[in-house]
Amino acid sequence: MLLLFVVHCMDTSNPAVFVNAEFLKEHVGRRVRTVVQVIQSDGDKVIGKSTDEKELVVKGYPPNPLSTFVEVIGIADTTQSIQAETWTNFGDTLDVNSYDKVCRLANGDHKHLFI
Repeated sequence: MLLLFVVHCMDTSNPAVFVNAEFLKEHVGRRVRTVVQVIQSDGDKVIGKSTDEKELVVKGYPPNPLSTFVEVIGIADTTQSIQAETWTNFGDTLDVNSYDKVCRLANGDHKHLFI
């Protein structure tokens, strides 16, 4: 049921590719979507751990307070950073392995299913 809601509300005119840190490098300059576990927040940037255990920098002004896990949609401006457009608190627990599998599907043989 949740998947149907997410797909229904997606903006297909400017899609954001599901990525983890490994796939971010393939999408520099493009709109991406990822979830990070917040390690540190310094006002205009967040250091986070991607679902594949690598560090990412998210630039912009996150909501206050931040939950442990945050979804970010924005532009991949380097191979290790994203300029955030949208921040969404995802709570304090998340099955990172499942999210990482979604990223792998969205960048592999099944990417046609993800726009």
